[in-house]
Amino acid sequence: MRVDRTARALVCVGSLVVAVNAHPAHAIAAGLDASAVAAGFGQHTHNAAGLAILIGLTVFATIVALLHMRERSRWTRRERDLLSELAMLRGAHDRAEMLLNAERQILVTWSGRGAPTVEGDTGLVDGKRMPGDVHSAFLAFETWLHAVDADALNSAVETLRARGTGFRLSLRAQNGRFIDAHGQALSGRAVLRLRETTDEKRELIDLRLTLYEAKRGLSALSCLLDAIPQPVWRRNRDGVLAWVNLAYVAAVEAGTREHALEGGVELLDRQARDLIARDEGARLATGGRAAHRLSAVVAGGRRTLDVSETAIETGRVGIAVDVSELESVRADLQRQMDANVRTLDQLPTAVAMFDARQRLIFHNAAYRQLWGLDQAFLDGRPLDGEILDRLRAARKLPEQADFKSWKADVLAAYRAVEANEAWWYLPDGRSLRVVADPNPQGGLTYLFDDVSENMKLESRYNALMRVQAETLDTLKEPVAVFGADGRLTFANRAFATLWRLDPETLGERPRVDAVIAACQTLSPDEDPWIDIRGAITGLESRAGLTCRLEIVDGTVLDCAAQPLPEGATLLTLIDVTASVNVERALTDKNDALERTSQLRDTFVNHVSYELRSPLTNIIGFTQLLGDETVGALNERQREYSGHIMRSSGALLVMINDILDLASIDAGSLELTREVVDVRATVDAAVRGLEDRLADSAITLDLDVPDDVGTFVADGKRVRQILFNLLSNAVGFSSPGQQVRVEVRRDASELTLTVVDQGQGMPPEVAARVFDRFESHTLGTRHRGVGLGLSIVRSFVELHGGRVSLDSEPGVGTRVTCSFPISEKAAHQDAAE
Repeated sequence: MRVDRTARALVCVGSLVVAVNAHPAHAIAAGLDASAVAAGFGQHTHNAAGLAILIGLTVFATIVALLHMRERSRWTRRERDLLSELAMLRGAHDRAEMLLNAERQILVTWSGRGAPTVEGDTGLVDGKRMPGDVHSAFLAFETWLHAVDADALNSAVETLRARGTGFRLSLRAQNGRFIDAHGQALSGRAVLRLRETTDEKRELIDLRLTLYEAKRGLSALSCLLDAIPQPVWRRNRDGVLAWVNLAYVAAVEAGTREHALEGGVELLDRQARDLIARDEGARLATGGRAAHRLSAVVAGGRRTLDVSETAIETGRVGIAVDVSELESVRADLQRQMDANVRTLDQLPTAVAMFDARQRLIFHNAAYRQLWGLDQAFLDGRPLDGEILDRLRAARKLPEQADFKSWKADVLAAYRAVEANEAWWYLPDGRSLRVVADPNPQGGLTYLFDDVSENMKLESRYNALMRVQAETLDTLKEPVAVFGADGRLTFANRAFATLWRLDPETLGERPRVDAVIAACQTLSPDEDPWIDIRGAITGLESRAGLTCRLEIVDGTVLDCAAQPLPEGATLLTLIDVTASVNVERALTDKNDALERTSQLRDTFVNHVSYELRSPLTNIIGFTQLLGDETVGALNERQREYSGHIMRSSGALLVMINDILDLASIDAGSLELTREVVDVRATVDAAVRGLEDRLADSAITLDLDVPDDVGTFVADGKRVRQILFNLLSNAVGFSSPGQQVRVEVRRDASELTLTVVDQGQGMPPEVAARVFDRFESHTLGTRHRGVGLGLSIVRSFVELHGGRVSLDSEPGVGTRVTCSFPISEKAAHQDAAE
């Protein structure tokens, strides 16, 4: 194109030269005349044309040469650029080839309807490069893909080639590998890229599982934090609340979580938050996590909180634990512990507590007195082993051949799980029951119970029982004793001989039915045996029984079944066959009955004394359980402990009353006369009923003159008299009523009067109220065995005094006890 334009330019230049040479003006300007011009016009025309052609050719050649040189330079540069571009394309091709082969992938390119081009690692199909025809082997997708995935890929490829619609599919090969298929239209070609994503897929699945578990854990943690009753919060890096739980919302009374976060409602005031922020650096430096005990308003009330706030990567998290009740319980626990210490210090049982390091942390006065140890030594918190060494040096421990092994066995109780009981027999003759009870927090508690007196009493009791058994065994009259369980506990030789019972049968402690069955072979009449069985095994009625038995050989027996304490029954048989021996039989029977009565009384006395000692221990240990010294009790255990305490106290009072009456009947009760302060005695009796007065809402009015002074009497019995009178008055009074105690004194006697406003008693009840075992509830909740007023009358009469009772139904009861002032008169009345 540029050459054509150059040629046209040269033609134009030649024409211009010809025109200039042919113009007439040039001839005129040269001074030639017209004729000369005309003559030489033809010749000049040919010359001018040749010159113009020469000049034009010269100019054309010059221009063509210049243009050739220019174009050659330009095409040289163009060739150089094309070579450079070719080199770049080859590098790009190499890089593309390298990238293509950098991972397991295949590119398939379709240009029009021709055969596709397959590039890349064809080993993607089955793990090795495919031999033979790559097109037919690779493009048959159904041969190496699952059928569903192969159909989807074929449809997508057809759509791509027909419409140019791109796609992305995740395929699964038959060998279990994951293939990512990406198709798109590029420069009029359809390109399919297949890339193995097995590792990526597996990693993605793992990441999804991890994310799912993390979401579940985060949701569970959020629900857990919402479920706990303690306020929990999270702050961002700027210290602004980012999340709070429901307890926090309730504590600040925000209504909803969103309101609390949007309003920035704080649980703690600015001063408390600044204190936590200042101490945070110190906690991080020391690695600790200290809690601040702060006061805050929670749900409208002032509470004490333990606040802990910890720095995390995205801010800080905190929790507040309400310890108001804990502080209150701690104070109550300290007071309770102080009360327990005072109680333990009053116990006769020696108590010593050691911590986990085997150091003495507590001991009562009984422990110090038991071992005679120095107070300064005990205050130094010595080790358990040091105490044992000192006691051994003082010859106060049991003699041991190998003291080191014995000491190791004693100290092994610190590693025991359950309490260990042992018996120590001291060189001075004392016997100790030692209980080593492991503490829940570590350490050990020793209980040293001096049972020397109990063992002596038990020995005497066993000896007495053996004597009684031997005595009964030597009797000619058949005697048998049945226990509360209906088994034969004792039968003398006469009983075994009479009913022909062999010793082996008696040694097996047969039941009453077996004994009766054996006896009925000799005495077939069933009626007496039914009564005897009822007297022995009866639970509701415990009354004596007298019946007559006839044996097949003509022997006639009078049988007596007598209830004994603790549900036992004494069965005695007397032979009344011979009329000539009637008088002797009656005498023997009377003697036997008297001995039986004496034996019964003796048995009651001994059993009562033996019951009181373990009952005292029961009361003491029940008090320890109720005070929760050895461990916390639940509500039902506290209720059971209270029932045990009340029942044991009532049983102890009944036993003491029975013993007192037995002593009075036997004439063995002696008064311990002393100078008695009347006012102090009344106060002491009232203190024992303070709880009942408070529970029954009954007021007590004491009318005791300040100058009442003292008198000579048994102070303990006087207190017991007042206690029984006040107990009856409280029991027969209704809530809101008043009980009045009046004390009067004149020259000859001292009068104690107890007045109540209860229901009063009719005359027939008042006439028998001082009799034993006369108990009348009169519609009230008061219960008793009917011994209180009987004991009152007995004690007053022992002092030489008298008792009177005035009662009117609906008005109340007035009981007056008069004591003689003259000691000489009192002694005379007591002697009478």
